[in-house]
Amino acid sequence: MAGFGDPVTQAAFSMHENKGVFALMLGSGVSRAAEIPTGWEITIDLVRRVAEAEGVEEQTDWVKWYVETEGKEPDYSELLAKLASTQVERRAILHSYIEPTDDDREDGRKLPTDAHKAIARLVRSGHVRVIVTTNFDRLMENALREEGIEPTVVSSLDALKGAEPLTHTACYVFKVHGDYKDTRILNTEEELGGYPDEFNRQLDRIFDEYGLITCGWSGEWDHALRNAVTRAPNRRYPLFWASRGELKGKAKNLSDLRGGITVPINDANSFFVDLGERVMTLEENRWQNPVGIDMLLNRAKRYLAKPEHRIQFSDLLNAEVSRIIEALESEDMSPGKPWSVEEFNRRVHEYESMSEGFVKICGLTGIWGDTNFLRYVTEAIKTLWEISQPQVGGTVIFLNIRGYISVLAYQATALALVQSARWAELRELLDVNIWAEHTEDATILHDMIPARWLGSEKSNWQHITGFERRHAPFADRIYDYFVEHSKDFLGAKRDITQIFLLSEVLPAIASLEHYELGNLEEMLQKENGRGHFWAPVAGRMGWDHWPMKRLYERLEIEKFAAELALGGFGRGDAKIVLACLPHIKRATSNLHWH
Repeated sequence: MAGFGDPVTQAAFSMHENKGVFALMLGSGVSRAAEIPTGWEITIDLVRRVAEAEGVEEQTDWVKWYVETEGKEPDYSELLAKLASTQVERRAILHSYIEPTDDDREDGRKLPTDAHKAIARLVRSGHVRVIVTTNFDRLMENALREEGIEPTVVSSLDALKGAEPLTHTACYVFKVHGDYKDTRILNTEEELGGYPDEFNRQLDRIFDEYGLITCGWSGEWDHALRNAVTRAPNRRYPLFWASRGELKGKAKNLSDLRGGITVPINDANSFFVDLGERVMTLEENRWQNPVGIDMLLNRAKRYLAKPEHRIQFSDLLNAEVSRIIEALESEDMSPGKPWSVEEFNRRVHEYESMSEGFVKICGLTGIWGDTNFLRYVTEAIKTLWEISQPQVGGTVIFLNIRGYISVLAYQATALALVQSARWAELRELLDVNIWAEHTEDATILHDMIPARWLGSEKSNWQHITGFERRHAPFADRIYDYFVEHSKDFLGAKRDITQIFLLSEVLPAIASLEHYELGNLEEMLQKENGRGHFWAPVAGRMGWDHWPMKRLYERLEIEKFAAELALGGFGRGDAKIVLACLPHIKRATSNLHWH
């Protein structure tokens, strides 16, 4: 998907999250690609045809000629009456402008455009139910019928009075300027100055109850429609105004009044196709709205700033956990689906998408939260871990990676604690007991850290696009993830390498510290000086040599080792912390890619 700052993306998120509450307001620009003339263009051409029938020579400005000759603006209905005396004749004239001939069909003219078809698909998926249009062609209705949708079409007072109620219809098309088969269509500035009261009441309701996505409408001449938008008090849902080039004049004034968001587009076709594809992508995946994430993080920051807001913070976390659990238990995340590389990539992407806000809250808590707030985060991580574990049957890989969100949340917390030098809190976090099916001794250190998580198997994560030849594909994946997503809690750091590597090394130290100091030193003398105890080192620390060299230099400083020991590493003994380092170095040197 395009960047989150992209207004098309924001429009797609709004439609996705507020299904059925956006109305479309379509102007002549939407039918332009079909080579359908606007009502005013038809009126001008009728002036020309009437004048030619009366022997008038060609004019450079037919409207000016008509005003000078008749003393008034051209009137669509009057011009039709002059050219044709019967309703059948008048309809035939209109058909010539709008109905496609065989040649038109062969050349793709006067047929539903890509924009009409994309809108029809949005109607079929339930994202759009109301369409207000100034167009009097039937391209929109035809596109809807091609999708199997029979719309309720209102183009006159008679149709409005007999129409199915707005709330009961699957698709309501309100043609405020009329239909081309009805000679009462509105064209002139005077005609467009006011609607019947019944039309105004219906428009007031639509513009009050629905958000708006506007395309192909300039707002310059349609005074009554512009007034209807202005009258609407509703600000519950946004206004998106798709515009070729800069929004100007009355359209800009109207958009500014409603707090509208301008969406720059090349044309209606590309806009609606793009919008529809993004909405469908959001339906198939679980991206969170970036605006919603920002609001979520701002709330978390407010709560973290004051200990008395612990209850509100807990409620915020529980709501996120409940939302994620609902997604995890949905049919399309069932582990019973057959294996494919594409499905593996999709699931990884979905886990990351659905948990973005929660993971960032964990990181914020590691930076700013006191021990009470950290306890709430830890319990939330444990809850998600437990929900992801007990599964009966399914594809093994898909069963194994269900805990990915908990691993991401742990890693965010660990990175934040490392950044803040909160060694005691990190050491305590590693010893937290978590649920496991066959043991009561499972801990985050033993089962959830990335190097020991069951779902981190190298061969699986080499299926991620671009990771096929990586030595530590899972560690690289989460490193890349936090390069992109850690700025909200680590700050605008250009390089998180040292923080990330230290978050890998410290659990390795913790896994060795149960040995006595003498045993650690004695083992190093065995096997001709190559002996060592095993440690979980299957991460980036196993191959990222130069950054690790700098990190070891830091770790081997007695003062830093003493800081870690004060936080509980090495069972409180800096000598044990230092004695663990040679074992970790030898464990990494024995990895098979060295």
